[in-house]
Amino acid sequence: MRLRSGVFASSCLLVQALGVALFLRGFFPVPVRSLPRREARADPPAEPAPPGPGMVSNWTKIPAPLFSKVVIVLIDALRDDFVFGSKGKQFMPYTTQVVEKGTSYSFVAEAKPPTVTMPRIKALMTGSIPGFIDVVVNLNSPALLDDNLIWQAKAAGKRIIFYGDDTWVKLFPKHFVEYDGTTSFFVSDFTEVDDNVTRHLDRVLKREDWDILILHYLGLDHIGHISGPNSPLVGPKLREMDNILKKIHIALLSKDEAPLPNLLVVCGDHGMSETGSHGGSSEGEVHTPLLFISSAFEKRSGPLTQPERVQQTDLASTLAVGLGLPISRNSVGNLILPVVEGKTMREQLRFVHLNGFQLSRLLQENTPAYEKDPGYEHFKIAEKSHSNWIKLYLEGNNSEILLNLGKKVLKQYLEALKTLSSSLSKQVAQYDMYSMMVGTVIIMEVLLLLLLSVPKALSKRAEFEVPLSPPLFSLLFYLMCLMLCAVHVIVCTSAESLCYFCSMSWLTAVGVMMLISALMCGILSAIAKIFENSRPPLKNPVVSSSSWSEIDVLILAGTIGHVLSLGASSFIEEEHQTWYFLINTLCLVLCQELCRNNFLLKECDLQHSTNVKQNFDSLGETSECKNIDIPAAGGSKLDKATSSSEFMEGSYKWISLATPWVILICCRLLRSLNQTGVQWAHRPDFGHWLTSSEHKPELSFLAVVSLLMIFFLVQRRCSLVSKIAMALGLLGVYSYRAAVGNVIFPWQHGGKDISKGITEARFVYVFVLGIVFTGTKDLLKSQVISADSSAKSTGLWEVYSGLVLLAALLFRPHNLPVLVFCLLIQTMMTKYIWRPLKFDAAQITIMHYWFGQAFFYFQGNSNGIATVDVSAGFVGLESYVEIPAIFLTAFATYAGPFLWAIHLLCYLSSEVSRNSAAVGHGCFCYALMRSIPVAAYVVLVTGLRYHLFIWSVFSPKLLYEGVHVFITAAVCLFFTAMDQNHLHRAQDWK
Repeated sequence: MRLRSGVFASSCLLVQALGVALFLRGFFPVPVRSLPRREARADPPAEPAPPGPGMVSNWTKIPAPLFSKVVIVLIDALRDDFVFGSKGKQFMPYTTQVVEKGTSYSFVAEAKPPTVTMPRIKALMTGSIPGFIDVVVNLNSPALLDDNLIWQAKAAGKRIIFYGDDTWVKLFPKHFVEYDGTTSFFVSDFTEVDDNVTRHLDRVLKREDWDILILHYLGLDHIGHISGPNSPLVGPKLREMDNILKKIHIALLSKDEAPLPNLLVVCGDHGMSETGSHGGSSEGEVHTPLLFISSAFEKRSGPLTQPERVQQTDLASTLAVGLGLPISRNSVGNLILPVVEGKTMREQLRFVHLNGFQLSRLLQENTPAYEKDPGYEHFKIAEKSHSNWIKLYLEGNNSEILLNLGKKVLKQYLEALKTLSSSLSKQVAQYDMYSMMVGTVIIMEVLLLLLLSVPKALSKRAEFEVPLSPPLFSLLFYLMCLMLCAVHVIVCTSAESLCYFCSMSWLTAVGVMMLISALMCGILSAIAKIFENSRPPLKNPVVSSSSWSEIDVLILAGTIGHVLSLGASSFIEEEHQTWYFLINTLCLVLCQELCRNNFLLKECDLQHSTNVKQNFDSLGETSECKNIDIPAAGGSKLDKATSSSEFMEGSYKWISLATPWVILICCRLLRSLNQTGVQWAHRPDFGHWLTSSEHKPELSFLAVVSLLMIFFLVQRRCSLVSKIAMALGLLGVYSYRAAVGNVIFPWQHGGKDISKGITEARFVYVFVLGIVFTGTKDLLKSQVISADSSAKSTGLWEVYSGLVLLAALLFRPHNLPVLVFCLLIQTMMTKYIWRPLKFDAAQITIMHYWFGQAFFYFQGNSNGIATVDVSAGFVGLESYVEIPAIFLTAFATYAGPFLWAIHLLCYLSSEVSRNSAAVGHGCFCYALMRSIPVAAYVVLVTGLRYHLFIWSVFSPKLLYEGVHVFITAAVCLFFTAMDQNHLHRAQDWK
């Protein structure tokens, strides 16, 4: 079966995407679990039996509730410094007064990454640590089936009312007697989402027909996504929250005539980073305030101390005790002791014993050698001491000795709880190793097949014979299938095997086994063919020296160096530095290449080059020279030296020599625009300066200049209609940013009301679709009606222009210079480097790939989830629509690599002097450059799966790599569709 390079590369990437998906499903684990929820209401344990005959404790039931009504106010993205810092004193005076002098307990709750809403709600209500893959399902939250506080409260007959983020309604369906959910994903709205909650307060606080009231406010989080934690909108929002807390607190105090006091809990699900986003593990994202306010507590006196640090998972255990409910069976949290310090010693010991019993039982169900665990041993020691204390208590001993012994037992319990919780948190990840290994095998086989296919795929024909029949009908193929199926049966029928791959249908599993076997047979067949066709190396020093230039050495060294750097957490956190270094080095090597072609090439060398070229051509004819990719201008790299020397004359030569230095200056300016990574992300940058409210005129001027530059750089190859659409679309981009309050019009003097800018954004979408449609029409005409290369080139450029307009709309205003420099560098390299130096398609592809990776980080992205700009997914949408929101967010995040990939296709297709196989070469090299790091990374991550930073550093990077593979597969499919021109000219090579 004969395949073109592009088709082969696209097929390989699709198979590799399957392997990546399987690996991701196995790697992101299912957290430790106890019994199903329906079995969770077993009888609670009694107090430890006192030693001695005839003595039995009379406390066998769950302790009575400590509070009558509980109000939980969850303020999304509430950082700890918003309450305990200067902002709290300035904008939340009532809350600050209650914290410093009222009847309250204050803590800083630490959230585990990923710091996104749905996993954090799970942690708060179940006490467990959700799996990292919950980031992915955060957009579509399924019902929570684990044992949790809400389910226990409903089963106990408590009436729960909820208002706020509809994620709660999805997680706990049919649990609330009354609710009003608000979508959490429309981040442009930070007023109505909160007003929709507050409008119910006056009515519900006067009623007595509820036991638990949960309020989830979203406005602060949306402000963070739009303009960051230092936005002038944050202060008024905090003041609004302070007034709401004051209203609730006063209403609860008026109801305290009941037998039991009421409790107000104030918390955040996560914080926000310095850019206003969240999802990562920076201090601002993981530290949130946790306040318990009740008349049951003693009034604070003395100076305010630093709030004690607790885990976010501790809230579930504490509220369960406060409401008289069983602690959730999957909880790894500890009871926050100060909340129950006002109770008797016997009650306090009973509470911590229940918590310790629940943790030790969870440990037993997830650890075979649980008896050797230090936490379990400490718990048994504390339980024994507790039984001795009960004996003294039942004997009526009320001396100081009993109190001191009780404090000692309490301390033992707290130490045991801490150790048990730590042991369970370390075991929270149960990797599906079988699915991971199957995915890894597929990924590595595809990479090996691509590497073995390099000589044929980069030949002048860019096509080769794929021997499907011999592998598929060979004895080896069937033996491998049988062996893999046998392994599958053994693994899936083992008693302790719980994996995703085993849950697939047998037909699907056998299909995957056949795919693995076919890939392996194809690899062996390719290796055999290489040995069969191997010949002694050609002893021609000129040919061997011309096959490796400085650019080739740099590409090889850079690729290997980048792959090796993925094994270190610091290099992953600061991966942008690697790409900045590589493109800077590339510019210097290009400068050297330009100098050589302009100054070091003598006339005699040109004559010698001509002779060598003739020898090289004759050698190519005798050896069929299929494995050398030569630009279609007719010759080798020696040939291009001659043409380039003739081409560069006068001022053009000096502009060409200055181009690498101009690119270096552009890259340096872009580095100053957005600080990214981890180590230096907190440092101020030009982007922060521009986005501050006092510099809005400067930002507006920069946006205008950037949009004019974008039009100037893009319109040169567009049709007249597309030029007009582009101009109007860029005007709409500025109007949209003015409507949402990011920039101002020159005639706008007073403050303008901020709107959602839906009309303006949809106005731009119309022009984006119009330009893309015009380009698609030209492409279809060139592909179907007639093989017109000029129509194809124009069509591709117009599609590219439409995507640039879409990026301009989705980018924040301060990031528009990134788009300008992207277009400027592409234009300069096309005119002054790639064309005169006549690099082959493989080299140009890798340069595009490198610059695409660098521009990914120039946008302000990193390998942390917190830098994903989710607000881009809601531009022009009135409400949350899943598919458009996901597409827009993904496009805005990967705009840099995507635009460079499409520009590569435009360039290779427009160069009519090139080999007709150039697009196929580009597609193959692009697929290979994406396959190498992802294959290496899945192996590294598997080996480092118990690393200290596996969830905070390595796992987010794995998600980025997985999504990048899927995007690259789509890009390669587009390359393949545009490579139809090769079909019309391939016959010339036969």
